[in-house]
Amino acid sequence: MSYWIELLTPSLFETLYMVFISVFFTIIFGLPLGIILVVTDQDHILPNPWLNNVLSYIINITRSLPFIILMIFIIPFTRLVVGTTIGTTAAIVPLIIAATPFFARVVESSIREVDWGVVEASIAMGATPTQIIMKVLIPEAMSSLILGITITIINVLGYSAMAGVVGGGGLGDLAVRYGYHRFQTDVMIATVILLIVLVQIIQSTGNKIAQIINKK
Repeated sequence: MSYWIELLTPSLFETLYMVFISVFFTIIFGLPLGIILVVTDQDHILPNPWLNNVLSYIINITRSLPFIILMIFIIPFTRLVVGTTIGTTAAIVPLIIAATPFFARVVESSIREVDWGVVEASIAMGATPTQIIMKVLIPEAMSSLILGITITIINVLGYSAMAGVVGGGGLGDLAVRYGYHRFQTDVMIATVILLIVLVQIIQSTGNKIAQIINKK
């Protein structure tokens, strides 16, 4: 038992470190990006078709790149930002770049679900675009946004496992080093089980929070 704890614990903490730091910055960058995609639409509160189209193209291009290729493609940028291309901290950079456009689309979808009648009522009451965004769009979409964050965390967890293939650390790296190179199938199975447990915990927690917010 102690062998498994010593083997899995460091990799688990590396994975949690990568995932939650990446998700933190993904929300910071992706939330405003998703909101901009909605409000700059032709029929919304700040119509700007040119900006909307440019952002959409950039997001679509980024999302079209497989994560492994993206990690290799931005190696010079990763080295510039964190000074290295190996390890958990280095893996955070491509994780953020890969997850941000995904989350931006999730935010866009959630914000578009807000009843336009509520927005129209706010405009009629003299609310500014900033007030509409902060006091109408985000609060009304909060339950859906929580579910979107949950999906994003699980998505990043999957990316972090792939990062282990190129020395990113974490559970993916453990599975590759022991389960693949050393043919220790038991380590591979243990890693898969741990990832499944993590996904179940994250999903159930996100669902519960979304339900609470939805009732309020």
